[in-house]
Amino acid sequence: MEAFEIENLNRRFAQAAPEELLAYFLDLLGKKIALSSSLSIEDQVLTRMIKCIKPDARVFTLDTGRLFPETYSLIDKTNLQYGINIEIFFPDYMEVQDMVNKNGVNLFYESVEKRRKCCRIRKINPLTRAFTGLEAWICGLRREQSVTRKDMQAVEWDESNGLIKLNPLINWTEEQVWQYIRQHHVPYNTLHDKNYPSIGCQPCTRAVDSGEDIRAGRWWWELPEHKECGLHKR
Repeated sequence: MEAFEIENLNRRFAQAAPEELLAYFLDLLGKKIALSSSLSIEDQVLTRMIKCIKPDARVFTLDTGRLFPETYSLIDKTNLQYGINIEIFFPDYMEVQDMVNKNGVNLFYESVEKRRKCCRIRKINPLTRAFTGLEAWICGLRREQSVTRKDMQAVEWDESNGLIKLNPLINWTEEQVWQYIRQHHVPYNTLHDKNYPSIGCQPCTRAVDSGEDIRAGRWWWELPEHKECGLHKR
């Protein structure tokens, strides 16, 4: 997709509701678009929106092998509530086995490089497999989430994967997300009620204190500008 097409789409949907952007691309691409869900509050909102628009649309998630028990429970709750079957992609066990044997179980605490290696094997490589046959992917990024996301747009070209990338909630605030969840009884991870605003792998996620940034509990031993796993390169 050319840059001018991206710009035109962002202008077209600048004031549109997320559902309008989703409906346009779900109708346009059919089975060649999917929601990549991390089971975050944003992705839970998008799951409901998508299922209301196109019940047979694809939704998948990545199981890194290091998730919280509460996250696994949420997968089941979401499947039951919407009558769906979220596709699950796992890392290659040989890659994980080799990494752990060479670098230890908790290598990610030692350096940014080792943490990114773990993210690559457990998240990015399975994501690449999940993208097979797709022309676009949907995710729940919001600008206010972190300094690494402040310049993102609703429609982007994902150069790394050769796909259109949609961020329908890019302009939403956290309060808008929670308002939607309460209004529509959307299931969410119970860890959010225990001061976990952003939830990833269990060893790399902690609760945050009052007044802390919402991403402060993710990879808390690193500088803010390093706090991406590589899924959202620009």
